[in-house]
Amino acid sequence: MTQNTVEKNPVTLLGLGAMGTALARTWLAAGHPLTVWNRTPARAAPLAAEGAKVADSAAAAVAANALVVVCLLDDASVEDALAGTDLAGRDLVNLTTSTPAQARARAEWARERGARYLDGGIMAVPPMIGVPESGGYVFYSGSRELFERHRETLAVPAGTVYVGDDAGFAALYDMALLSAMYGMFAGAAHAFALIRKEDIDPASLAPLLADWLAAMAPAVHRTADQLRSGDYTRGVVSNLAMQVAGTPAFLSAAEQQGVSPELLSPYFALMRRRLAEGSGEEDLTGVIDLLVR
Repeated sequence: MTQNTVEKNPVTLLGLGAMGTALARTWLAAGHPLTVWNRTPARAAPLAAEGAKVADSAAAAVAANALVVVCLLDDASVEDALAGTDLAGRDLVNLTTSTPAQARARAEWARERGARYLDGGIMAVPPMIGVPESGGYVFYSGSRELFERHRETLAVPAGTVYVGDDAGFAALYDMALLSAMYGMFAGAAHAFALIRKEDIDPASLAPLLADWLAAMAPAVHRTADQLRSGDYTRGVVSNLAMQVAGTPAFLSAAEQQGVSPELLSPYFALMRRRLAEGSGEEDLTGVIDLLVR
């Protein structure tokens, strides 16, 4: 056990919220020497009992190991925690949720301080960390050399997906997928609202809704193909004109059920606008062009 521990890459982890604690426990369980720091010291106590070294300051934690992983609340928290620390020669992996612009600025900030930088976007919730079959993974972007150097260590908590040397890409992929998720949640919320006042068990709708959403999901491949080709009529199943013609029924149904149409109306408005500007024979893909400023 001792020999195995010595062979594992030491890690410093800043931030022990729910996600940070899950990451910490996974690295400890895998035998990685771990130094942790958290603004609220009490959160580190359980990890100390499990073998983690607890630093009394962020600076001390950073000084302990070459690989420094940051998992804090937001970009401002990263700035605050690392202010005044000596980052020279450190490999800084930032798993804090941020925007692409913040990630790019943070990469330059790290470079100016002599650190190598890798940004990450976690596509998992804490219970998925350390559970390979859960499907959780982390997007990484920035230094390819840095990613390859620590790939094995970074893969311990969750799968790794490298998306490019642009430090902002991990955050961009993260935001893109989560934006689609919230759109799906919005649609599901409207669906459940429609039956809310009826004598219908929501549990009876749930499996039908899940199967329907799963059946619709592959349509994203057609959208990507149309965007790449520039031909929005390619492979169309139900054209824009037909779908716009059907939207009043959805709005009427919502009104009759006493449901606000506010989750549907903006998208329907974009569909009508695209129809007025484009071709009724194309797919819904043209709406994307209306969103891009």
